[in-house]
Amino acid sequence: MVTPSLLHNLNLPLLFNPSTPQNPISSISLKPSQPRCSNSAIVRAPSSPPPIRIKPYTKIEAQHALQEYLYNTQCYTFIDAEFIAKNSPHFIHQLISRVRVYNRHYAFDFPRALRRYLMYHPINEFEPFLESIGIHPRELNLLLPKDLFFLRDDSLLVDNFHVLFIHGVPRNRMWKIYREAREVFGYGSGVLSKKFESYENLGLSKSSVAKLFVCCPLLLVGDEVDPQFVVVLDWLKRIGIDIGWFVNCMWPSRTYRWKAIIDSIEFFRQGGCSEKPMYDLFKADPKLLLEGLGKRMYLVIGRLVKLGLDVNEICFCFREHPDILSSRRMKNLMSVIAFMYNIRMEQEETTRVLYNYMHILSKHSIKGHTTMSKELGVGKGDLREMIQDDPLEFFSLAVKLKQKKDKNEFYYDLHLGKTSFLRKLGYNDNSEEMEIAMKMFEGKGDKLQERFDCLVEAGLEYDTVVGMVKRVPGILSIRKTVMQKKIDFLKNTLGYPIEFLARYSRYFFHNLDKIFARFAMYKWLKKRNVINRELYLSTIITPSEKQFLELFVNTHPEGPTAWQTINSLSKEFKN
Repeated sequence: MVTPSLLHNLNLPLLFNPSTPQNPISSISLKPSQPRCSNSAIVRAPSSPPPIRIKPYTKIEAQHALQEYLYNTQCYTFIDAEFIAKNSPHFIHQLISRVRVYNRHYAFDFPRALRRYLMYHPINEFEPFLESIGIHPRELNLLLPKDLFFLRDDSLLVDNFHVLFIHGVPRNRMWKIYREAREVFGYGSGVLSKKFESYENLGLSKSSVAKLFVCCPLLLVGDEVDPQFVVVLDWLKRIGIDIGWFVNCMWPSRTYRWKAIIDSIEFFRQGGCSEKPMYDLFKADPKLLLEGLGKRMYLVIGRLVKLGLDVNEICFCFREHPDILSSRRMKNLMSVIAFMYNIRMEQEETTRVLYNYMHILSKHSIKGHTTMSKELGVGKGDLREMIQDDPLEFFSLAVKLKQKKDKNEFYYDLHLGKTSFLRKLGYNDNSEEMEIAMKMFEGKGDKLQERFDCLVEAGLEYDTVVGMVKRVPGILSIRKTVMQKKIDFLKNTLGYPIEFLARYSRYFFHNLDKIFARFAMYKWLKKRNVINRELYLSTIITPSEKQFLELFVNTHPEGPTAWQTINSLSKEFKN
């Protein structure tokens, strides 16, 4: 075989010169070299070659020539030689261009010239090899091994390449493993196979393990199974998510961090989210599991929990509308929360608006509260009242001009299913009563039905509930979990029968801590015979704070002290 040193002595122009310190690919160029005079002045080339157009037939001939060179001359297996030749288009293009430049002064038989060129001009075999496994030509200079020219000089690389292929890793997907965990290609005999066996022993199928290593090459580094991956696997089993489905949702072009996945699961678990809602949420949006919660999402969810929303309810909303989890919509939702905070909206009212309309309000960015005050000529108190009266009407006015759309878009999702629910209550289609009811009942049809059913399941008659919600439609704006807590408190703590709600439906609109404190004060006064008769609960909780102090607290000399103590206990009860 002709050696590089002999070619150098023969003074033949090499495609790659192994004696030069730079990477071999840097010696390929479609531009002719520019000779220099002794005074370093550049001498312009007399003419430059025209743009080279390569026909498909020519490319096929070049592939066959390279395949023949690797198989017959360098003694690679036929399968490896064929794969490298057919999957290194950039290298083939450079090879054709160089052969044409080299033979540009006379007519030649191109297939024969290609084979002759490869015979007398050794190539850096790592270039077509790395390109064939998916390395982009722009990255070759950084990833080419130094001081190596032929693949046979790195037998461990070739052996581990074959091991990966045997275990199901596609050859054109090995680029990420080579780029992020190159030490894998230097493992000794049996080490890499043992890695595959270790992960298969965790219950993963062979195909899942192969794709897992393609997407997360760092799992192949080290002596042991990655402990964080084992934690993720245990969580997936608890939630009920199939590991095969989990791996199939991965993409080689993305980077996954097991710590971020664990943090996402732990966040929902610590917030009280059970396995079933987590399963539904992650199945609806695998990105939320695989890519973890972004910083803004943590802030939004934290604010929602702080406002009083239950984590299971947040999960349900995200599962129903997974697009809320996008960065843009999270930003919009933060703006809505900030708006209501800045105008000093009551916490319970803020929670109600967010729970009912979160999926709609997050679609658009809104103006600040200062801008809205100036445009409408009103103060913060008026802004609060406008939101309480009709949140969608108000926020449709607050949408920024460049995103202004038909106001009906705010109502479209909301009205789906609401009509059928109102028909069950006895409203007729296209009637004036139906039109009024559509405005009075806030929320989606399925949510309204869910809350209606909650009252029936609590023990109230169907017709009784119909009458209640027609008189006080706002009852169905209250979340189901809050409704259940207040019913339980009424029956088990205060000792009132469920039928009491039919007479005083506005009970649902009062805070539990307020009810607890006032009822405790009422009992305290009754024990001291300040109050000698039974009072309706509405008489106790309906008065304003000032009226309650006058009518109850100040009627006994020790009343203010007792009231202060009760309020402290009420805060503990709330927590």
